[in-house]
Amino acid sequence: MNRNRSNNKIVAAAVIGVVIVLGLVLVAGIKVMKNDDGEGGGSGKTLEEMLENVDITKATPTKASVSLNDPSLYDELPDISKYPLAVQGNGDVDIEIFAPSEKAGKDTDAWLIDAAESFNALKMKSGSKTVSISVRCMSSGQGADYIISGKYLPDLYTPSNSLFGEYAMAKCSNITLYSDKLVGNTAGILVRKNSGYTDVNKVIQDVVDGKINIGYTNPQTSAAGLNLLMQILMNADKDDMFSQKAIDYFTQFNSNIPFIAYTTQQMRDSAGSGILDGMVSEYQSYINDENLRSVYDFLPFGIRHDGPVYITSSAYLNKKDAVKIVMDFLQSTEMQKKAENYGFNQNTDYKSAFDVSGSQVNRALETYKSFKDGGRDIAAVFVADCSGSMAGDAIQQLRTSLSNGMTYIKENNYVGLISYSNDVTIELPMGKFDLTQKSYFQGAVNNMQANGGTSSYEAVLTAIKMINDLKKDNPDVKPMIFLLSDGMANGEFTLEDTRNIIKDSKIPIYTIGYTSSADTDELQKLSNINEAASINADSDDIIYKIKSLFNSQL
Repeated sequence: MNRNRSNNKIVAAAVIGVVIVLGLVLVAGIKVMKNDDGEGGGSGKTLEEMLENVDITKATPTKASVSLNDPSLYDELPDISKYPLAVQGNGDVDIEIFAPSEKAGKDTDAWLIDAAESFNALKMKSGSKTVSISVRCMSSGQGADYIISGKYLPDLYTPSNSLFGEYAMAKCSNITLYSDKLVGNTAGILVRKNSGYTDVNKVIQDVVDGKINIGYTNPQTSAAGLNLLMQILMNADKDDMFSQKAIDYFTQFNSNIPFIAYTTQQMRDSAGSGILDGMVSEYQSYINDENLRSVYDFLPFGIRHDGPVYITSSAYLNKKDAVKIVMDFLQSTEMQKKAENYGFNQNTDYKSAFDVSGSQVNRALETYKSFKDGGRDIAAVFVADCSGSMAGDAIQQLRTSLSNGMTYIKENNYVGLISYSNDVTIELPMGKFDLTQKSYFQGAVNNMQANGGTSSYEAVLTAIKMINDLKKDNPDVKPMIFLLSDGMANGEFTLEDTRNIIKDSKIPIYTIGYTSSADTDELQKLSNINEAASINADSDDIIYKIKSLFNSQL
């Protein structure tokens, strides 16, 4: 009996030992999994642990002179050749049309291209001269920029809705309304099926109350985003859409928006990731997308998106007869029937909810710029790639775009600057962007040179640490990082090493890819982590795009 008891004790001890070992293995496994998906990076280390072996230098700031002139996006508009014609007319009299992507894009967004090619094949005449159509794809907001600046004038301009047209007419004398409708369309908020929403005003109110998340595009460039901005201000105070009541309502609405999308595609990607309960769209896009129709219901709002047509001053004086021939063809029964096949001229029962003037649109855009952050200061770190692969035109464009773009940053915001190659240099610690900080910022930008390796993720982690340190004393700031790079990282850390730390920081990282060989896929993945925009441009339009991005975010 004693021997059996001893044996039993040995067996029991062995079993307990096995259980303990298995438990330790499971705990270790859980810890690894938590680090992979939780607070740590792919390496399982914290931010501080990962930065321990990063060589970070603090530069001695030097001042440089800065411009005190009021900024103008119009000055940075690229040459129009940057936006090639989608259709090239070759008639004796050619009518060029600016049109946004839903009418002058590809596949189901190519109605105007199809119509223009059909027209050109007919070789119609005005008197003895043949007439043709050229089409240039141009966003509603950017088309207005070209017209207002006078840098380039098409013959006809057909934005998605009348808001940017009215805005342009209030800003300049270059255009006048020719027709209030080219093809029928509406803007709407997409809400998940079976959500119970039937009224867009209820959706807006629930965003204000923090009950749902929706996404919308930047009102400064997007006709649909601008339309929603006007709807929100109108909802708040029908008697005075710019009263303090209306501004407070918009501020509360915007404070509950996860992000303002720089492009429609960025917003759609975010909806696909499950972050958004709804988003802004147009009916023509919605009806042509089976995935959208299967997931969302469409609730129209604001003014209709009927593609009004504006004629520019030079066309009115010199090409009026040819314009009439073109418009009669585009508005003909045959072409309007064809437009139905592209998703236009449907949802015809909806009537515009309001009517506004160009001066009201202008004031609404100023309101957006002033109050979009809900009174919160922004904390932004600019992370500049100064590696050898940025040598030449890329580093020059980086310096120029930062120098010009800084004019859009408001003085109440906190700004820091990092440069990197093999190592990381804090060129400018975080500080209010007053005249002194601007001067140091400019001095650091002037001194940037390209050489060495590309420690991109070491620099990004350093930027996160700078923002985290600032938030200890300023917890309510709105953080963001701007990474300006060709995307060719070759430092010790990779995207996967740092993904979870970046995600847990909840700091959006806007990426700007320089050079035609930029690794845009890598930059896009980085921006996608916390729902920020990724833009890529060559030297012809990078300055304009960066100023547009800074203008919308800072």
